[in-house]
Amino acid sequence: MAQTPRKIIHVDMDCFYAAIEIRDDPSLAELPVAVGGSKDRRGVLCTCNYVARKFGVRSAMPTAQAYRLCPDLVVLPVSMYKYREAATLIHAIFHEYTPLVEPLSLDEAYLDVTGSPYCQGSATLIAKEIRQKILARINITASAGVAPNKFLAKIASGWKKPNGLFVIRPADIEAFVKELPVKELFGVGKVTAEKLHALNLKTCGDLQKVSLLELTEQFGKFGKHLHLNSFGIDERSVNPDRIRKSVSVEETFSKNISSLENCAPIVDDLYQRLLKRLGDSKYNYPIKNQFIKVKYSDFKQTTLERTSQTLELSQFKRLLSAVDNRDNKPIRLLGLGVHFQTEIKAEQVIQQTLL
Repeated sequence: MAQTPRKIIHVDMDCFYAAIEIRDDPSLAELPVAVGGSKDRRGVLCTCNYVARKFGVRSAMPTAQAYRLCPDLVVLPVSMYKYREAATLIHAIFHEYTPLVEPLSLDEAYLDVTGSPYCQGSATLIAKEIRQKILARINITASAGVAPNKFLAKIASGWKKPNGLFVIRPADIEAFVKELPVKELFGVGKVTAEKLHALNLKTCGDLQKVSLLELTEQFGKFGKHLHLNSFGIDERSVNPDRIRKSVSVEETFSKNISSLENCAPIVDDLYQRLLKRLGDSKYNYPIKNQFIKVKYSDFKQTTLERTSQTLELSQFKRLLSAVDNRDNKPIRLLGLGVHFQTEIKAEQVIQQTLL
C-alpha cells in the first residue's frame, strides 16, 4: 500500500526582530532598519529589514561594516523581552492547528498537519490562515512553505519572501529539485558551494548524476545528505519533543587563517552571533559548559571545553589560547558553542537570561 504523503508547513517570520521594532514605531517603516550591537563595541547585526538589504546589509554583519554600506541605517538595540512575547503568541497560533509543532527558533517552526481536520485538510489553506492570524494578532508578516517533507518546506518558505506562500506538491518535486541551485541546500555554505561549483555541480539535477559513492568520497558523510536532498528526499519527522543539547555557531573561512592568534578578533564576532542564536532558540536548560572548535587545513579538528554556568566571552578567549597548534597548521574553521544540562529533572529547569 502506498504511503500517504505527509503535509509539512514551515513558517518563518519576515526579519522578525526588525519587524517588531517597526511595528512598535511605524515611522521607521520606510527606513533601513537593523537590530544589533553598537559599532563602537564591535557589534554585529542580528537582523535587518528589506530596505536595508537593498544596500547589501545582512544579518551577522559587523555593525561598522553595515554603516559603511548604508550610512543612514537605523540600528536599534536588542529587546529580547518583546520578541519572546510575540513568539509566545505566534507559537500559540501554530498549536491551534496541530500538536506536532517543532520550534526551530523564536520566529520559525515546522508543523505536521497530515490528517488535520482544519480547512478541509488542506495544508495550503492552513498555512494561509496561520499567516492571516499572525498579521491580525501580532501585526507582522510571515512567509510559509508547504511540502511533503521538512527539507522542501523550508526551501519553499523562503521562495517568495517576504510575506509569501509557496507550495511544492508531490507531483512537483522532481521538476522543482532538478533546477534547484545547490547553494540552496541546507548545510551548503559559501565554501562548500564553491567546491561544488568547481566540480561543475550547480543544480540538484547535476548532483543527481553523481553516484552516492563519489559524493561520499568528495564530502564524507555530508555526501549522503547531498545525494538525498538532490532528489528531494527527507524522512525526518516533525518532533515537538526535540531536546536541544547544544547551540553553536561557526565560520568556515574562504581563505585559511595563518595562526590561532589571527583568529582572536573572529571570536568576538562569533560570540555576538552565538548570543543571537541563543536568544532565538527556545531552550529551557541551564548552560553546562562552553566549547571551541578548530578545524585545520588538513580537515583534522580539535575541540576544547570549559565548565561554565554563564556565557562569558573571556572563557572562549581562554579556550582559544589553550588550543595546541604546535605544528602551526593553517585554520579553515572556527566555532563557538555551549552544551546544556539536559539530564536534570523538569522541575529543575530554569530559563537563562542572556540579553
